[in-house]
Amino acid sequence: MTSTDRNSTPHTPRSRRERPAKPALSRDGIVATAVHVLRTEGLGKVTMRRLARELDTGPASLYVYVRNTDELHAAVLDALLAEVDLAPVRDASTAWQDRLTGLLTSYLDTLFRYPSLARSALTVHPSGEHYLDLVEAVLALLREGGVPDARAAWGVDLLLQNATATAAEHAGDDARSLDATAAAIATASPARHPELSRLADVIVSGSGEARRDWGFAALIAGITASPEPRLTDS
Repeated sequence: MTSTDRNSTPHTPRSRRERPAKPALSRDGIVATAVHVLRTEGLGKVTMRRLARELDTGPASLYVYVRNTDELHAAVLDALLAEVDLAPVRDASTAWQDRLTGLLTSYLDTLFRYPSLARSALTVHPSGEHYLDLVEAVLALLREGGVPDARAAWGVDLLLQNATATAAEHAGDDARSLDATAAAIATASPARHPELSRLADVIVSGSGEARRDWGFAALIAGITASPEPRLTDS
């Protein structure tokens, strides 16, 4: 027997009972892990297989709590909506329209912080408490402004769709692509596109903030002044 053999420590298998127990799986735990992966590596890495590795389990185990990737992304979006500032709803010292714009801007800013999620938000349908809190806040401000119920109920969808689409559009911004679009507008043929040519400078004018605020103001004014929705098909 060599000295190496004499000095070596024999390997003793470790009993399963001695290993630390894995935390019990839960929907909240899965979503929290997904949010962590999103923040550190992006939405593209938020897959069932990756979460299973993080949670030391098999992908099939996750489907007990989350039906598919779309539902997972919706749950992640809802968790991040906790970052939306709902304080403007309670600040009665400011006009309700301004508070509604502030609320929508906070929602928009939340999506801006997670560009990949902003694009996903166009197709996923959150249904958690934070999403419901956001809808409730928008409805409360529309009610404060005297907007009739049916218009407010349909209007909240338009306002959130606009904010979501704006975030998704800017999430894919590419400087070269934007420059190419601006150049095409600037050089549009007056003969073929007379209105586009006439308004070319105005179309590309204004800061992102100015265009955002104007868009929200236009929608809010439109919801306030629009005819009543026809709630039935008859």
